[in-house]
Amino acid sequence: MLPSKTKWNFTYNEDNENFESPKIKGVSELTRRMLERRNITELTEVDRFLHPSQNDLHDPLLLQGMEKSVDRVKQAIAQGEPILVYGDYDADGVSSTTVMIEALREAGAVCDFYIPNRFTEGYGPNEEAFKEAAASGVGIIITVDNGIAGVHEAEVAKQLGVDLIITDHHEVQESLPEAYSIIHPKTSPDYPFNELAGVGVAFKFAQALLGRFPQHLLDMVALGTIADLVPLKDENRALVHLGLKALSQSKRIGLKSLKEVCGIEGTIDEEMVGFTIGPRVNAVGRLQDASPAVELFLTEVREEAVQLAEYINQLNQERQKIVTQTAKEAEEILMNEEQPLGEVIVVAKEGWNPGVLGIVASKLVRQFDRPAIVLAIDSEKQQAKGSARSIDAFDLFSNCMEIRDHFIHFGGHAQAAGMTLSIDEVDSVRSKLCEMAQNKLSDDDYQQVLNVEMSIGIEEITLQQIEEINKLRPFGMGNPKPLFHIKETPKEIRLIGSRQNHLKFSFKKDTSKLDGIAFGLGDLYSQIAPASELDIVGELSINEWNGRKNVQIMIKDLEVQSWQLFDYRGSKHLEKNLKFPAGQTATAVRFQQETTPPANVPVIHYDEIDKLTAADVQGLVFIDLPEQLSHVSNVVHKLAPDNIYACYQIDDSAFFTSWPTRDHFKWFYGMLVKQKSFHLKNDRERLAQRKGWNASMIDFISQVFFELGFVKMEDGLITLESAPAQKDLSESSLYKQRKEQLHVEQALYYSTYKELKGWFDKQRQPVKEEVLNGL
Repeated sequence: MLPSKTKWNFTYNEDNENFESPKIKGVSELTRRMLERRNITELTEVDRFLHPSQNDLHDPLLLQGMEKSVDRVKQAIAQGEPILVYGDYDADGVSSTTVMIEALREAGAVCDFYIPNRFTEGYGPNEEAFKEAAASGVGIIITVDNGIAGVHEAEVAKQLGVDLIITDHHEVQESLPEAYSIIHPKTSPDYPFNELAGVGVAFKFAQALLGRFPQHLLDMVALGTIADLVPLKDENRALVHLGLKALSQSKRIGLKSLKEVCGIEGTIDEEMVGFTIGPRVNAVGRLQDASPAVELFLTEVREEAVQLAEYINQLNQERQKIVTQTAKEAEEILMNEEQPLGEVIVVAKEGWNPGVLGIVASKLVRQFDRPAIVLAIDSEKQQAKGSARSIDAFDLFSNCMEIRDHFIHFGGHAQAAGMTLSIDEVDSVRSKLCEMAQNKLSDDDYQQVLNVEMSIGIEEITLQQIEEINKLRPFGMGNPKPLFHIKETPKEIRLIGSRQNHLKFSFKKDTSKLDGIAFGLGDLYSQIAPASELDIVGELSINEWNGRKNVQIMIKDLEVQSWQLFDYRGSKHLEKNLKFPAGQTATAVRFQQETTPPANVPVIHYDEIDKLTAADVQGLVFIDLPEQLSHVSNVVHKLAPDNIYACYQIDDSAFFTSWPTRDHFKWFYGMLVKQKSFHLKNDRERLAQRKGWNASMIDFISQVFFELGFVKMEDGLITLESAPAQKDLSESSLYKQRKEQLHVEQALYYSTYKELKGWFDKQRQPVKEEVLNGL
């Protein structure tokens, strides 16, 4: 057996499936079932989901404060009053700033943007920046994706005579700032959808301000919405669907330059944005002021765009190195117990870059399967500032809000948050969050969950079917890329990659073929036995190479539900090959006292096997052969191990020694009757050569006859006993021992892998009680 690394949540029950929804023209049964599980059954809903359009978007004037805000901006435009767009340093903030600036300029406003420095000013509105803006004559400050917790800063703006318009999408805290107006889906009871990204809210403002649908801004909407991991459903789905088309066709010079440095050509999908474009845009604000990213998207000069794109790409490479180093240091702190590895990780160190701590926290969550807060210590300010990421079962926002008084600043949502706190509060926050987790979470809650769409056979996986599944795109939060479960025995498994840390599988059933790639699971190679049936969960995709398209599954996790046999018979490198699944208890059994066990596994002699129970042993290692097959059978039947490792060798084999038949014994005895005597030392080789026998077989026959009392042996001379008792060959202990040794070797050593697996299978079966007198 091989356990899965994650918990698989099968989101369906085949016995209770409701297939009463109407047939959908042009959609396969498999895709229809996927839509049904998303509660999309009505034909109008299906059409809206598969073909998102501008008609799916809501009226921006339904957002509370929108009309008032637009009127105020139009008044400023008419009077030439300067407007400042106050943005944020992540991809959503950058794209929100770009959308707002372009819309204001198009409407004729005198405007500029300001993005706070993550390191010197932190997240959210900044009093000093507001004062500088007011001093320069700014009459309106519009915040985008900048939170809704700036109560003090809103009061400062009011005192300065500046009208503050807040546009945002983050979770609302205890009290709202007293701003000129707030445009926020979650504070707008009449707005039908409250999950817009910051850029989605900015786009709505642009639409209301311009009085038309700003098609040319959709590229930025797709970038910010995907990068900010908001649910891709309802209005977000339509915006991203339209925005991805705009991204692919965008004439924006900065975006085209960024695509070039990313090596992106042709059609852009959500994965390219999420894993290639988005991280580069985010990298700018993680390492320095994020203004170059906004300038990249606003510039109309080709040379400037190329320089900015290359600079941003270099920053991303630097960011990757910093993340790797910081994550390594954080892991070492926890593994060395310098700081507690509790139910909620809170790890802090001076000198860490605050801009990468969210990524580091995500890595720790994946590695340790628990929420993680990573903090950079500023000893001068006596503060710790950082980011947090969580697991599905632990709502970071609500739990941290219960101890809000321990933070100087805090904001975020269920799965991600940012915070600043006094150094003196770090231990207290760790302690309280760990206590909350102890009270609210079970052991299962800590295991990463994979939501499985459905189980399918490889014969169902075709190019046409995968292309149809892709009609459910864009995938993301709220509409995750579907994971499928397959149960099949691979025809081939091999290690791939420069570091041999990935696995490649080849599956075949009748005429259907499927390749499987498991990135980062190379450590499982030695833990999957030949011919083991695998359960795998992964994403279906199309691999295109040299003009040929093949179906494949990108494996996220795998398991082996049945017991496995690992065949290391005759191996000279046991300790190198012998590896056990994480958490498995392995024990070696020996039948001979002198056998040396591998150094990496405890050993017990067969005579002490009663001390063990099935619960004690998941992996059973046989390091030598017994005198009787029943000994191995007894061990396997008693312990029923998950995995068996055959690790024995043979130095003196009975299998390759000629085994005498009864005719051999009969002829040899007849020869003694005729010749009256036979001298082993003088006559054995001559007889062996004449009869084509093995010399050791002649020794064996002689010893059996001597044990049975048929002959006398003195100094190698064999003569007949005058009146031997009648006995069968099977009465000789030597004969029985050698015959049993032969059976042992045939069954356990010289058998094929399939034969040995079959033999062990039989020994694992429960012993059937004999039926006596019909009972």
